[in-house]
This record gives sequence, structure tokens and C-alpha cells, in this order.
Amino acid sequence: MKFSNAPFEKNVLLLLIGTLITISIGGIVEIVPLYTIESTIEKVEGVRPYSPLELAGRNIYIREGCYVCHSQQIRSFRDEVERYGHYSLAAESMYDHPFQWGSKRTGPDLARVGGKYSNEWHVAHLIDPRAVVPESIMPGYSFLAERPLGYEDIAAHLEALRITGVPYSDDMIANARADLEAQDDPDADTDGLLARYPKVVIGDFDDDRGPLSEMDALVAYLQMLGTLVDFTRYGTQDLQQ
Repeated sequence: MKFSNAPFEKNVLLLLIGTLITISIGGIVEIVPLYTIESTIEKVEGVRPYSPLELAGRNIYIREGCYVCHSQQIRSFRDEVERYGHYSLAAESMYDHPFQWGSKRTGPDLARVGGKYSNEWHVAHLIDPRAVVPESIMPGYSFLAERPLGYEDIAAHLEALRITGVPYSDDMIANARADLEAQDDPDADTDGLLARYPKVVIGDFDDDRGPLSEMDALVAYLQMLGTLVDFTRYGTQDLQQ
């Protein structure tokens, strides 16, 4: 028996009902399975919340619009992986609000920039980009080295992020200010900081033992990008050509 579309084509109400039924079935098929799993993001060992100093640097990164020219999303294409490193995993951004994935690249992707250059290189690049990358069209951010870092409300910031699901503990919040200051001081007692934030990079990021600057925070953030996960445990056999 041959099915005819004529009734639907001639009756607007019948067409509307048929369309709604079709969309409903499709929606149910896609949505219902999501309620049967705890999370759509595969957990990856090593991913942790940002340390207070890294978080302050990330806020500056967003404030200055760095995401407009630099994505933090390495796609699963061979040329991307060969240039930037292992393709991005969703779990790496599970604590980002907002995440820094994107498709716009005027400059290189920064998902794996942590540890690629020294602190001194980052400071020189931010002060005068063309001093280290002659072809760069990036504006300079020398004022960051002169601007004191405001972090009086850093504990409240961690509390706010905990409401969104970032697992900051009471201990992390209580020690937020001390941890922020300790991360920029190579001579500080950092045992507590390292226990709360494994693999945190410690150092005087702007090479100035004076008050903490916004440059310190931004470099601390850049130096941790892509450093938390051991990517040798995740294969690249599924790369697209």
C-alpha cells in the first residue's frame, strides 16, 4: 500500500500536528538518555579547580579580551595536534565559567601554552609582543606590570564559583588569600597550597619582588594551561585526517 502525503499537504492543521509529533519523538530520543547518566563529561585524572592566583589571572585574561584572538580548543585534526599538542578534552574546561573554546584565531591556540615558555618570555611578550615575535600584531599590555592585583574578594569569588558546581572546599575558601600570595613567593611555605592544588606552578612570575601585580596573575594563569593532564594516557588514534 502506497502512503500519500496529500492529507498533510492539503490540511494545515493536520500538517502542524504531524510536525509537532515528529519533533516530540526526536526530542525524546535525544533527551531521555541524558537522564540515565550522571554526567556527559568523562572524568579525567588531574583536572582541578583553578588556584586563587590562576583564577585572578583568568579574570584578567577575559577582561582584556584575550579570548577574541586566542582560542583554547585544539580540534581532533592531525595538523592541529602536530602544531599545538593533544586535542582538547571536554573535562579540561569543566570548571570554566565561561569556557574559552572558540573558532576565532588571530594568534595561536593557547590550550597547551603552559610551560612552553619561561615566565620572562611571557612578561616580555605581554609588554612588547614584537620584541619576541616580530610578526605579531598583538597590542602591548605593559600596564599590567604596573597595576596592583586586587584580590581582597578572592574568597568570595571561590564561594560564588562553588555555587555553580566548582568543588572548592571550605579549606580552599578559608585559605584563598594566603594561597594566592604564597603561589607568587618562592620562599613561602607552600605545602598547604600544593596539597590543595596539585601541580600548581610557584614562582615570582613578573620577576619583581614588590606587591603582586596583574602581570603576576596573568602569567600564572598562562603557565598552567594544558599542564594538569597526563596526555600520554590518552591516544590519538581517532584523529581526523
